[in-house]
Amino acid sequence: MRIVIRFMHKYHVMKEKSGFNTRMVHAGSEDDQWGSAVVPIYQTSTFSFENAQHGADLFAGKRKGYIYTRIGNPTIHALEENIASLENGYGGIATASGMGAVSTIYLALLGQGAHMISTASVYGPSRSIMENHFSRFGVTSSYVNTSDIENIKKNIRPETKLLYLETPSNPTMELTDIKAAARLAHEHKLLVVVDNTFSSPYLQNPLDLGADAVLHSVTKFINGHADVVGGIIVTKTPELYNLIRPVMVGMGLNMDPHQAFLVHRGVKTLSLRVEKAQKSAMEIAQWLEQHPKVEWVKYPGLPSHPQHDLAKKQMKGFGTMISFELKGGYKAGEELMNHMQVALLAVSLGGVETLIQHPASMTHSGLPGKERLEAGITDGLVRYSVGIEDTQDLIADLQQALNQV
Repeated sequence: MRIVIRFMHKYHVMKEKSGFNTRMVHAGSEDDQWGSAVVPIYQTSTFSFENAQHGADLFAGKRKGYIYTRIGNPTIHALEENIASLENGYGGIATASGMGAVSTIYLALLGQGAHMISTASVYGPSRSIMENHFSRFGVTSSYVNTSDIENIKKNIRPETKLLYLETPSNPTMELTDIKAAARLAHEHKLLVVVDNTFSSPYLQNPLDLGADAVLHSVTKFINGHADVVGGIIVTKTPELYNLIRPVMVGMGLNMDPHQAFLVHRGVKTLSLRVEKAQKSAMEIAQWLEQHPKVEWVKYPGLPSHPQHDLAKKQMKGFGTMISFELKGGYKAGEELMNHMQVALLAVSLGGVETLIQHPASMTHSGLPGKERLEAGITDGLVRYSVGIEDTQDLIADLQQALNQV
């Protein structure tokens, strides 16, 4: 019986000139040999060789192919190619979780005696793993308000190796000028890595603004359905890719093929989900800003946001994340959480479901009070991740819960 193998998807010949949504749907899918419309799940731990020479060539890097899923897998590679395309980067490195991506970056780019500068209100575990674990091996770190470039400049030391930014920051929604920060960092021979989770590749591309690498918790917007945990790193250059990838492989931080399949499925609707949710987010942020029990609202789309002009320049949209401060402080935050009916009281963000959380009592409760306040995480701060539900239902939900505060 003769088997005809389809080696190339038609998209392959036009990918260099494709728009974001075309790449979102097709990038990473063009090389399936059977012409499957969806990249299959290669749920295997190992791959067989044609013969001894084939195996030797693969190990020596003389031929393309797969050896062992920790090292590489077609399903995982398809996702890596997709996100690298969306971030306009060289290559992707998928990891088992967002913190797997963070850990891979720290392990690859920082050694004993090295110093890192990071955003003060960076995702809590990204800070705690550095202060509680990497510090044991002689790595030091400084956390500053990176929205003021002078704060970065003042903290650069001879041993500083990495500027690790999160913009917008979690959960204070502060923005850092990536282009200006990268220019300063590169003058001092520092590498720049940006956690782009809050924006997704649809709204912001840090590599285009000067960053050397970008990472995501794909658990959030890229997957978008609250059913997968995963992470990914995208580098600007092959040199940095070849420095970072072996660390992920060696530490066993790889993504699973089934994870990759689900994330690749989720990313195909990224722009649709973000467009719907950010339209609601703008309306909800404007409504919250007028509410008598709300002290302030931080949403990049509001003219009242301190970096509103930067958001218009650096981002392609204002996103779906809102932070706001309740006038009643810590107790008001707890009361609001206890009375929400549509929004889920849960950590994470970026899914089709609206989520709400109170950082002071939840994600950042492990930080000492003084450090938490210095990072801008106040007692009444609430983080709200807008989903794709009907806008008026979300506003009504907030209204009835605020009535109980």
